[in-house]
Amino acid sequence: MREAALRGFSTATDLADYLVRKALPFRDCHEIVSHAVKYAVNSGKDLAEMSLEELRQFSEQIEQGVFAVLTLEGSVNARDHIGGTSPNQVRAAVKRGLALLGER
Repeated sequence: MREAALRGFSTATDLADYLVRKALPFRDCHEIVSHAVKYAVNSGKDLAEMSLEELRQFSEQIEQGVFAVLTLEGSVNARDHIGGTSPNQVRAAVKRGLALLGER
């Protein structure tokens, strides 16, 4: 599963979210990410495999910290809300599920 999750630019949304946190409008972030993904496809690389210099050609707002969000772990942990994929949310969902099963 891990290997499959690392393919297909699953962290593209995380890159867009990162840029939104830099106060860029989402429409601009979407365009930046689309150019970065196109470049990555043509280069045979994943977003996380690109250098900072390669990523910065799409936005000067991209800094070294971007690599923390371009990992599978960073992507999973970023979704820390009900129904999200973070370990906290998965544990909470399991707890709710077990409680529901106990009520039967």
